[in-house]
Amino acid sequence: MSLTIPVTARDTSPASSEPQSPGSIISPDSEASDGIQSCETSTKSVNQSIFDYVRENGRTYHHYKSGSYPFPNDQAELDRITLQYVIIKVLLGGRNYFAPLKDPRRILDIGTGTGTWAMEMGTEFPDAEVIGTDLSPSQPEWVLNNVKFVIDDANEEDWLAYPMDYVHTRLLLGCFEDFREIIAKGFKSLRPGGWMESQEILPTIHCDDGTMPPDYGFADWTRTQDAAAMEVGKPLRIANRLKRWYEQAGFVDVHEEVFKLPINGWPKDPQLKLLGKFNELNHLDGVQAWSLQLFTRGLGWTKDEIEVYLVHVRKAISDRSVHGYHKIYVVWGRKPEEHETGIPSPPPDSHASSSKATS
Repeated sequence: MSLTIPVTARDTSPASSEPQSPGSIISPDSEASDGIQSCETSTKSVNQSIFDYVRENGRTYHHYKSGSYPFPNDQAELDRITLQYVIIKVLLGGRNYFAPLKDPRRILDIGTGTGTWAMEMGTEFPDAEVIGTDLSPSQPEWVLNNVKFVIDDANEEDWLAYPMDYVHTRLLLGCFEDFREIIAKGFKSLRPGGWMESQEILPTIHCDDGTMPPDYGFADWTRTQDAAAMEVGKPLRIANRLKRWYEQAGFVDVHEEVFKLPINGWPKDPQLKLLGKFNELNHLDGVQAWSLQLFTRGLGWTKDEIEVYLVHVRKAISDRSVHGYHKIYVVWGRKPEEHETGIPSPPPDSHASSSKATS
C-alpha cells in the first residue's frame, strides 16, 4: 500500500560538463595534497506514524516498513544526499538520464529520496506526470503541478498499476534482497517501447597505478560493509551486473556507460579534482551512516566499536597518495514494442481509480 503526501521544491541548478570516456585514465596531481506552484491538499489520508522516525545509535530511520532500508533519513543524511546528487550529476555531464526519451507521459522514480531528480524531470517534461516513491517522507512540501511523491515500498506490487513510459532508479545498492525483482517489475510496468534506467555505484575501490596498498583502510571498510550487507540479505555489488540483468528481464537496446569517480582530490584534471574533493566530504560525512545499522545488525558490532574502527577509515579516505576511485554504472534498456514480441499492450490508464492510500 502507498501514501500520497504533499511535498517542496528544491532549487537545484543543473551543472554541465563533458561526460567521461568509459576507458579513460585519470591522471593524478603531482602535488600531494521556476513554475513552482502550491500543491493541492492531498485527498489521501496520511498516517502520522510515518513521521515518527525510528531512533537508533543517534540517527533516525524510516518508520514505514521499518528496517528494510539500512541507512538514516535525518537532516545530516539528507544534506549529504543533496551533495552526492550534485557530484553524480556533474560526473554524468549534467545529464539526468541517458535513455532517448521522447515526450514521456508518465515517469516513475523509485527511491526518490529528497525528490530533486523528480522535480527536475517535472520541469523538463511539463506535460508528463512524474511520480517519486520512497519509504521516507523526505520530499519538499511544495511541488510542480505535474509532480507527486508517494510513500511506497518498491517490493510491493501496487505501483505496477501505472503504465509507465520511463522508470528510473539511482543508488539503490543495499536496498533490496534481489534487485532483479525490481528490474522485472519495472519491465512489467512499462508500456511497450518504454525505457528503464539505473545509475549505480560499484562499492569496490579501483586503482590503476598501484598506489593502493593491500592494507588500505577504506578498501578494508568496503569489504567489511559488503560482508555485513550479505549477512542481512541486502547485497551492495549490483552495478556491474545491471546490464546482464536488464537483458535477462527482456529489455532490448540495452546500453551501459561507466564513469570513474575519484575518492578524493588526487586527480590532476581540475574538474575531477574538484569532484574528488567534494566526494571526499561526501564519504567523510556518509561513512558512519553507511556503517551503523549494517555493522550492528549484520556483524554484531557496538556503536563504540564502529566509531573506533572508522577513525582509520576516515584517514584512508583523505589519503591523496592513494589514487582510488569508484565506478559509476549507467544502464538503460527498452521494453520491446508489441510487434517485436507479441506481448499485448497494457490496459488503458486507470491510475485515478487504482491509487491506494492508508489511513
